[in-house]
Amino acid sequence: MAKVILLNGPSSSGKSTLSRAIKARLSGFEVVSIDDFMKLAKDETIYEDDVFEISADMCNRALELLGSGNGIIIDHVITSERIFAQLTEMLKGFDICKVKVTCPVEILREREKARGDRCVGSAESSFTYLFPKDGYDIEVDTHKMTADECAEIIVEKLN
Repeated sequence: MAKVILLNGPSSSGKSTLSRAIKARLSGFEVVSIDDFMKLAKDETIYEDDVFEISADMCNRALELLGSGNGIIIDHVITSERIFAQLTEMLKGFDICKVKVTCPVEILREREKARGDRCVGSAESSFTYLFPKDGYDIEVDTHKMTADECAEIIVEKLN
């Protein structure tokens, strides 16, 4: 079984909810979320440089958990090749199950507005610039399925 599950998807795609649903099904797994490392106000624009700057800290936390024997679920919004390369380089040697978490852009906009804790437009922007576009082990649509249904698909794929 993969020790690393990478959930990559645009802001407001449901990664955090999905992370919790997966964690509830897999003992010994912890969540490492980009949200725990971003220190921006809700009306601040998030730039690729901001994410790249804290991505190494996020990866170091992941390595710390892996070193203590835990599996990890990474909740990330990767919007460039350099962020993806940094993550895969820092976690090389670990089997990474790459999961693309998506839903229609209209739904992302609605969720972003309902949340009220993100800069307006960040969901659509991260949808547009999500990297990589393909090459995932699994793709789940959080509009077509519940978080629990998506988690079941992911856990089944791991076994």
